[in-house]
Amino acid sequence: MSTKHREASQTGATKVEVGSEVMAVRSNRVVLDNTICPAEIIICNGKIADILPKRSWVCASGEKVLDVGDLVVMPGIIDPHVHTCEPGHTAWEGYSSATKAAAAGGVTTLVAMPLSCLPPTTTLENFDDKLQSAEGQCYVDVAFWGGVIPGNQDELLSMLQAGVPGFKCSLIASGVEEFPHVSLQDLHMAMNELQGTDCVLLFHAEQELGQWKPALEDPTEYRALLDSRPDAMEVEAVQTIANLCLQYKVPCHILHLSSAQALPIIREARQKGAPLTVETAHHYLTLTSERIPPGGTYYKCCPPIRAKTNQEQLWSALQEGLIDMVVSAHNPGSPDLKILDDGDFFKAQGGIASLQFGLPLFWTSAKSKGFSLHDMVQLMCKNPASLSRLDDHKGALCTGMDADLVIWDPDKEFEVKKNMIQHKNQLTPYLGFQLRGEVLATLVHGRALQDRWSPPQRQNCKPANQNLRQCFWPSYGTLELYTKAFIKAACQPVGCEEEYSVGVGMLSFGPEPTAVPIECN
Repeated sequence: MSTKHREASQTGATKVEVGSEVMAVRSNRVVLDNTICPAEIIICNGKIADILPKRSWVCASGEKVLDVGDLVVMPGIIDPHVHTCEPGHTAWEGYSSATKAAAAGGVTTLVAMPLSCLPPTTTLENFDDKLQSAEGQCYVDVAFWGGVIPGNQDELLSMLQAGVPGFKCSLIASGVEEFPHVSLQDLHMAMNELQGTDCVLLFHAEQELGQWKPALEDPTEYRALLDSRPDAMEVEAVQTIANLCLQYKVPCHILHLSSAQALPIIREARQKGAPLTVETAHHYLTLTSERIPPGGTYYKCCPPIRAKTNQEQLWSALQEGLIDMVVSAHNPGSPDLKILDDGDFFKAQGGIASLQFGLPLFWTSAKSKGFSLHDMVQLMCKNPASLSRLDDHKGALCTGMDADLVIWDPDKEFEVKKNMIQHKNQLTPYLGFQLRGEVLATLVHGRALQDRWSPPQRQNCKPANQNLRQCFWPSYGTLELYTKAFIKAACQPVGCEEEYSVGVGMLSFGPEPTAVPIECN
């Protein structure tokens, strides 16, 4: 942070301790729907109670008023594509480490993918296992996708009623034995089941190309991997998805689009009325195939990172609005699974760890391409909230919305170093990158999860409903999970008068903030 910003952030306000409830946030740069202006965000009971223009500031500066001067205040980032890997594969990632990384990066809500965990989230029973494994571990809000696999169509409605906003499927082998890919017949059955619901169907959009086989190449050269997953695999899959979307009018979403060659199909399908949305990932917008070193298996992901010319077309599609959002697609693995000593791209597990760095990764390139802070909010807050069916209380700074905020310096540059990474495995292609945009504080439901200026402090809480099980985030945490209309907090900070409710199927809780204070230096 610049000296100017550091001084401004502390002027007229007492330091806010990590874990404490903030009553108001003041900034000269608050990103509202139609403007960026000086404002004060008034917070009560975890919600935004009011947003006052500068001339109307009435709260006396002091304890629990956070004045951040010229730092940017905007809605917390929502990342709808995160592999938390728990239960079953906690050596790769887990809820505690993933949500700490999220908080350090300004992500206030993440949505966990149904695979890379054991068992996968393909039945109501497995969904319950996943919820139980997350209890007491989450530092930010967590929602969950279900999964579609061959033969589980009878489980879909029960999972939808339990709270998942949608389901992921794969049109190609996922690499996870328990999460097999679906056939066209499976998709017809699933979409028949889901017609008339508010559900969204998410697709890993690659499809096998008949008898086509790549030429034999050195498996330590990235070109070999790229040749084995050509653009045509994505193009064919996107065409299949577009046809199904037009036929059933079930909302469909293309996950981590890599190939720009599929963009004309998406444009045409939307013009015909298909309810089709698209995401791309930070690694496709930041990394290029030309710069991947031999044996650099920590760059492996599927679909693969493609050429610089392809990347520029993705950026153009973002500017056009053809791609709706940018996500991390965070999918870490332990170093042994990356086969670093061997350097074989085909043997290595795919996936790139980036959850903590999404904001600066995007802003570093986006700013120079003419993207605004409002564009960032649209691509990383509002549209992901809509996809995840959370837009009635997340994704924007408006009265009545959750007080989920990220406070950051868009001009501060920093180097990605291993000791700042909160992911369970620090292996990432971004080590050593110089990025622009440093997160200084993250607030979830008005609670300070990360504050670069203050030491942590334990918070007390009292039960809000003695019939519910444990204590609501952020003190200890869990929620009553299966109420159909709302999930109600089991406890709340001392001094609040009302219970706090969040949408179905989302955990909104976390452990005691003092357990692991987040450090980024």
